[in-house]
Amino acid sequence: MGSSARPAAGWARAALAHAARGFCMGAADVVPGVSGGTMAFILGIYPRLIAAIRAFDLKLLRLLGGRQLHAAVRHTDLALLLPLLLGIFAALMVFTRVIPLPQMLISSPEPIYSLFFGLILASVLVLWRGLDERSRSDPAWLALGLAIGLGAVNLVPFDTPRDVWFVFTSGALAICAMILPGISGSFILLILRKYSYVLDAVGRLDLSVLVPFGLGAICGLLLFSRVLNWLLTRHYRRTLLTIMGALCGSLWAIWPFQERAYEVIHGSRRLLRSRPVLPASVDTGLLTDLLLVGIGIALVWGLDRLARRTVAHR
Repeated sequence: MGSSARPAAGWARAALAHAARGFCMGAADVVPGVSGGTMAFILGIYPRLIAAIRAFDLKLLRLLGGRQLHAAVRHTDLALLLPLLLGIFAALMVFTRVIPLPQMLISSPEPIYSLFFGLILASVLVLWRGLDERSRSDPAWLALGLAIGLGAVNLVPFDTPRDVWFVFTSGALAICAMILPGISGSFILLILRKYSYVLDAVGRLDLSVLVPFGLGAICGLLLFSRVLNWLLTRHYRRTLLTIMGALCGSLWAIWPFQERAYEVIHGSRRLLRSRPVLPASVDTGLLTDLLLVGIGIALVWGLDRLARRTVAHR
C-alpha cells in the first residue's frame, strides 16, 4: 500500500508543478512582448515540450488506429502536456476575466514589465553559463538572434480583416511566436490587429472566433515544433545562441521605462508602439521597479540552482 502510494504522490506533485509552469506560460502569453516559450525556457521544460508536441505524428495515428491507448499516452508525453495545458488555460481565464492584465499593462505597466525584464535578463545569463565552450562563430549567431528579436518587437501594426481564414492564419503565426523564446505571440497578434479581438473572444468564450483561431494554432504548432525540434537536435548550439540573441532583442520591448503610444480599439486603449527611455527621476516607484527586476533575477537564479542541485543528486 505504501509503496504504491509513493509513485502516485510523486505523479501528483509532478502534475501540480507542470500546471504551475503552464500557468506562468499562460500569464506570459497574455503580455505583449513576453513569450510563453521564454517562460518554458526559464522553467527548464523547453526541449521536452517541443519533443512532446512533435510526438503528435503518424506513429500516434497508427497507435490509435490499433487501439494501443497506453502506448499512445507514453508516446505523446501527456504527463507533461495535460497539466501544462490546464495551467495555461487557467492563466488565460484568470488574466482576462478575473485580473485584466492587458488593462493593467496600460494603467501601471512599469511593475509588470520590471519583473519580466529581470526574468528574461537572468535567463539569458543562465543559458550563456550553460554553454561549456566558446566558439568564434558565437557572436555571429547572437547577432542574428538579436536582429530577429529587435525586428519582431519593432514591427508596426497594420489593418487586417476579421474573416475566418485570417483568424486561422493569426492563430498559426501567434502560436509559432509563443513557442519561440524571445518573440511574443501576443505581440504578433497586436501587429496583426487581433490582440484585443482574440482576448475579448477568450473572455466571452466566443467560439466563432476561438474555433478557427484554435485550429490555426494547432496546425502551426504541429508544423513549427518539428522545425524547432530538428534545429535543436542537429544544430543545438547555434539554435540556442540565436534564441539567446532574440531574448536580448526582446528586452528592448520589456524595458520597464518606455514612452508608449496607445490607440482606442473597441472602446479600450491598446498599446500601439513604445520607445525605451531612462527614468525621469529617482523616487519610490523607481525603487519598487528595481526591486521587482531583482526579484525576477533572483527567481531565475534560484530555479537554476535548484535544477542543478537536483541533477547532481541523481
